[in-house]
Amino acid sequence: MNNKFNFKLISQDKNARLGNLTTAHGEIETPIFMPVGTAASVKAMHLKDVEASGAQIILANTYHLMLRPGQKNIKELGGVRKFMGWNKPLLTDSGGFQIMSLGKLRKIENDGVTFKSHLDGSKYFLSPKISTDIQNALDATISMQLDECIPFPASYEESERAMKLSLEWALKSREAFKERDGYGQFGIVQGSIHADLRKVSSQKLIDIGFDGYAIGGLAVGEGQELMFKTLDFTTNNMPVDKPRYLMGVGKPDDLIGAVKRGVDMFDCVLPTRSGRTGQAFTSMGTVNIKNARHILDKRPLDNNCNCHTCKNFSRAYLHHLFKAQEILGLMLLSWHNIYFYIKLMENIRNSIKFKEFDKFENTFLEQYHSGDIELI
Repeated sequence: MNNKFNFKLISQDKNARLGNLTTAHGEIETPIFMPVGTAASVKAMHLKDVEASGAQIILANTYHLMLRPGQKNIKELGGVRKFMGWNKPLLTDSGGFQIMSLGKLRKIENDGVTFKSHLDGSKYFLSPKISTDIQNALDATISMQLDECIPFPASYEESERAMKLSLEWALKSREAFKERDGYGQFGIVQGSIHADLRKVSSQKLIDIGFDGYAIGGLAVGEGQELMFKTLDFTTNNMPVDKPRYLMGVGKPDDLIGAVKRGVDMFDCVLPTRSGRTGQAFTSMGTVNIKNARHILDKRPLDNNCNCHTCKNFSRAYLHHLFKAQEILGLMLLSWHNIYFYIKLMENIRNSIKFKEFDKFENTFLEQYHSGDIELI
């Protein structure tokens, strides 16, 4: 039996929010981190391990899935959740960011964008309606409007033009969305680093009426300080009773700083991408497991972590796996990193619940920025 798509704000500690999002495919506690499953797969991980790590929702990528295996094939196979074997909520992006970053020879017009696939050069056209129809076919729990993503830095005029086009596409995306119990669609606030543009974007999206609101156009090179400053004035213009999603962010200290400014949902490829390149996130900062200092290190990656990797394997073994180019090394570090991110969000939620977010922030960041201690 499906549930209504509904967000409930449970508690606040200053601007940090504790909430619960009810969907057709389960409930989501916020603030939440969403592991990225680009091509219907969280890279180098079994989904049972992603779920065991505490993940409540994951992402799939509209751009990549429309190129292969194609939304028609996935629809025939029962939707992306059934296709990949994930029985919890799933969010799909609209494809806008990937067209900017991966698509070749793209041409943006008022009705949509024409681009060539990065795979084989085939030409595609994506409009707000087509993007939304694809996400409907994928049977995503949460769909995103199509927006125009622009790089940083960008002029005020370019930021305003892209913001206004994204608003036009927001309305068309909303009109194409297939309303179903427990399913939702988010609008995306744009406007680069400009407070007045962000305010206009927020107000117009609220007028259209979405089930949640995302903050786009950040984590594109502006740096943490400017991102936080932009969040300060952006979240003030967003509805209190709807979930707020900061797209593509980020490092652990980014997540904490964004929660402090009223953000509820996050996604980022960093945990798995870093895991595949030998970088682990720990309570003492990042660790490069390929560094020679780990060759005889009997410690786990993180003494404060209860993940499968930390409970069973030493840094020395993980170092060996990467030096021997064994796939297991990539898997074990990715597993740890996902667990670390999910556990971080759980600890954040508990700190908000007990009105101790500031204390948690200070303690975590002091330890995290102290750096990993050399083996003596």
